[in-house]
Amino acid sequence: MTESAAPLLDVRNLSVSFPSEAGAVRAVRSLSYQVHAGEVLGIVGESGSGKTVSSLAIMNLLPESARISGSVRFEGEELIGRSEKELSRLRGRRVSMIFQDPLSALTPVYTVGDQVAEAIRVHNDTSSAAARDRAIELLSIVGIPNAARRAASFPHEFSGGMRQRAMIAMAIANDPALIIADEPTTALDVTIQAQILEVLQKARELTGAAVVLITHDLGVVAGVADRVAVMYAGKLVETGAVDDIFYGAHMPYTLGLLGSLPRPDLGRHQALTPIEGQPPSLVNLAPGCPFAPRCPMRIARCETIEPDLVLRGDPERGHSAACHRGDEVETGHLTSTDVFAAPPTRAAVTQRARDERPEVLAVRGLVKEFPVMRGAVLRRQVGTLRAVDGVTFDLREGETLGLVGESGCGKTTTIMEILNMGRPQSGSIAVLEWDTAAMTPDQRFRSRRDVQVVFQDPMASLDPRLPIGDIVGEPLAAHGVGPDERNRRVRELLELVGLQPEHANRYPQAFSGGQRQRIGIARALALRPKVLVLDEPVSALDVSIRAGIINLLEQLKADLQLAYLFVAHDLAVIRHVVDRVAVMYLGRIVEIGDVDEVFDRPTHPYTQALLSAVPLPDPRKERQRSRVMLEGDMPSPLDPPSGCRFRTRCPRFATELDEVERQRCYEAPALVARAQVEDHLDACHYSRASVVL
Repeated sequence: MTESAAPLLDVRNLSVSFPSEAGAVRAVRSLSYQVHAGEVLGIVGESGSGKTVSSLAIMNLLPESARISGSVRFEGEELIGRSEKELSRLRGRRVSMIFQDPLSALTPVYTVGDQVAEAIRVHNDTSSAAARDRAIELLSIVGIPNAARRAASFPHEFSGGMRQRAMIAMAIANDPALIIADEPTTALDVTIQAQILEVLQKARELTGAAVVLITHDLGVVAGVADRVAVMYAGKLVETGAVDDIFYGAHMPYTLGLLGSLPRPDLGRHQALTPIEGQPPSLVNLAPGCPFAPRCPMRIARCETIEPDLVLRGDPERGHSAACHRGDEVETGHLTSTDVFAAPPTRAAVTQRARDERPEVLAVRGLVKEFPVMRGAVLRRQVGTLRAVDGVTFDLREGETLGLVGESGCGKTTTIMEILNMGRPQSGSIAVLEWDTAAMTPDQRFRSRRDVQVVFQDPMASLDPRLPIGDIVGEPLAAHGVGPDERNRRVRELLELVGLQPEHANRYPQAFSGGQRQRIGIARALALRPKVLVLDEPVSALDVSIRAGIINLLEQLKADLQLAYLFVAHDLAVIRHVVDRVAVMYLGRIVEIGDVDEVFDRPTHPYTQALLSAVPLPDPRKERQRSRVMLEGDMPSPLDPPSGCRFRTRCPRFATELDEVERQRCYEAPALVARAQVEDHLDACHYSRASVVL
């Protein structure tokens, strides 16, 4: 591809608006970019920036109420204004799309094989048998095991990663020239995400297609994109080669996005610099730069004149930014910490050694099983799902312990057993030295003051019928706190988490996602707990908002001497916030220890595979890394492998061990200290340290 070559996709002054009661919502405003053959363009930005709307406008998949103007030329032909019949011939043949939610995109009443075959037959004169054979071949290419058999499965019988693979198979079925991938790895485990990106890269190589990758994950962009386009308030604010954007951004917003990312390779000493405030409303947008209210570098001109997207630096590199002070950013080689205020240095929670601090939570040999039933009238048990199988860990005062692992590994079941504070099926749970199995109802009620929870979805966990003052004060009322003291405490809590006390009468829907999560944290702190259980507390938030919540949690931990049990699938967040980490696989802990020790020198092959799959927001490092790829999905906990449960996916078992050594893996390994550090334990017969980040 050369810059002089005609672009495959040429978008010029694309604008999209939607009618609303308040006025027209200008979702995309004069967007222009080009994509050349074989190129990967990454489009990034916060939610509501116009990324997905612009791609749907290209495919003419927006509702009839949308007003679209501008020009979209594909292979030299104008798409805006074309009839639905003409565009239907193009979609799926020359231009294909991979949607964010594959379960919603696939038809539930047809088999996966039939849907892939349909994508072939719609655009080709071929027989049903030939299309089905081609569908099976495509499913095999994208890594679906036993493709001939699984082609007869329905979408709900596939895992999330397999459904996304099926979507990619449909996207490449007709060798398209352009693939638009809209958040193709969102909500997937990091190991499955790595597999999907590898499949997408393979599809690109097989078809020679260009790719427009829409994502909020800058680590993904760093690893696969050639060029990056940053959107804000419906408009392009910076674009250029991937190295130019990551190492020489000229727009403060881009610097803010990069500075708000936790880096799993830099550890806990990295300061996150959140972008304060919220994106503007796209109804009756105020004059000037839309980012000005959130920009620490704003000047008077920013308030009145919106900057144009102009070339910066070497014109041949095509690096453009929309900022009145872009030249100053370039000349000063500014970073995110130069522009955005860094949080105060984290205060030390305690100076005492870990073994000198009291246990606030102790889990020993915890087991949780669920019966699997069948039959509508005469129900019978046909199996047992052992979700948690002998989990042991402890949490000390002022400490953060992270629980990580793929979906289905038992993380959430573990914390639900802790929060239930009942008698476990097997093993024991002690909260502040109180054995939950021996608690009286009164003791259990009083102990709930000491253990509170912050949930993943801040909107679903807040009652939309109550003002936030009542939501935050509800635990206080349940424990007999009077109205005057309750109102005083609510105002104090809202101020503590960075909200305005005078907003106590507002309802949850009046707040942004990040603010709603702060409300959830305030509610959890109402009873002055000793332990906070955090269940994916930042996974549903944009990166800029997520950084503010992470900084808030760290400061609260230091100020209030809290202990956190932090559950997350984002290992970059885990590296940044936790002191110790426990890695779970199929209901068991396979490695546990100090977070720096585990991340820098992981010993279990599963931990090594997890860490190697984490995308780094650093293009140079990404290009130099070699990944440990796991084949397939996690086995079903209904029928786990005997012995070492990881052996069916273990690269070491498959390629490095001889037959005699493999026999030992059919015996379950114990969780013991095998590394040089006594507190670093793993459950692997052939563990050894490795550097993967």
